Amino acid sequence: MTIISRRNFLQAAAGLVAATGVAGRPSVASGSPGPGDLATLIDCTLCDGCVEHDVPLCVSACRERALEKIPDPVRPIPEPFPRGQIEDWSERKEVLDRLTPYTQLYVEKVDLVIDEERQTIYIPRRCMHCDNPACATICPFTANHKYPNGAVVIDKNLCFGGAKCRDVCPWAIPQRQSGLGIYLHILPTLAGNGVMFKCDLCYDHLLEFQVPLCVAACPRDAMIIGLRRDIFNEAARRQDRINGYLYGKTENGGTGTVYLSPVPFSEINKVIAKGPGQPHLDPVTRRLARAVFLEASVLMSPVIGTGAGIAAALIAMKTRGTDRGKTREKSTGKKDGNLNNDG
Repeated sequence: MTIISRRNFLQAAAGLVAATGVAGRPSVASGSPGPGDLATLIDCTLCDGCVEHDVPLCVSACRERALEKIPDPVRPIPEPFPRGQIEDWSERKEVLDRLTPYTQLYVEKVDLVIDEERQTIYIPRRCMHCDNPACATICPFTANHKYPNGAVVIDKNLCFGGAKCRDVCPWAIPQRQSGLGIYLHILPTLAGNGVMFKCDLCYDHLLEFQVPLCVAACPRDAMIIGLRRDIFNEAARRQDRINGYLYGKTENGGTGTVYLSPVPFSEINKVIAKGPGQPHLDPVTRRLARAVFLEASVLMSPVIGTGAGIAAALIAMKTRGTDRGKTREKSTGKKDGNLNNDG
């Protein structure tokens, strides 16, 4: 078995790159996991919520990365027409009981009684990294990709914050921060509303052959990552050992995250907090995104075309200006500023 730990991740990741080719290239969501896909096992029999710490260590590590990577929004944030729905979490960064752009992983404490026995379960919640993610299929700006290593990643440099990904996600995982992103430079009140954020499996760390920060931070090895077949085999082995329950193996057509619990997830789902940013644990069948995608394409095509044209024009103007400046500098030995001063 190849369970990827902090010690052997380098060797396993190198083998993954060799087996799957260019690790950084996005793949089309196919619903057929490849041999190099990674998966994560979250063992709720081991997670204790880091009760001796103010914040679970996995959450702290994840939040530190998010706070570092997400810039401050512009002020005032443009109000989109016609609905005017702004989602601004920049002054609520300390919210820890739900998903936000800055809290892409949180740990939910669940108290329940099973067979007259009181039990406390801790459940780290984050993106499920589905095998065939509708969020990656529907994005009208192609900002969302499923990568060969199994990570589902939103490119913040391409995302307009339209939230179609959240609409089709069975768990409504992605969260929006308004006042950020490319839409500010194109049609800030007519197309887009910020950037969508969610767990990306620390994709930049994977490319450096490092485990995700949540996995590295867990002191109890309650989160492990490895090749999909090995993780699923390990999950089944642990399930048999404790007569437990799995969630994520078949949900939404299969995911790259599987939870192990000593109690039925149906019982957990009855008592967990559910609402915006607080995913349920219901059974989930695969949602078809094609109809919604076609509808979105029709509605958004004029805006996309206009926005893309403006963006291309701005980039071309900037490039031409840079090229002219370099040409002048090469021919005269002076930069543009010096030329302007010469009159």
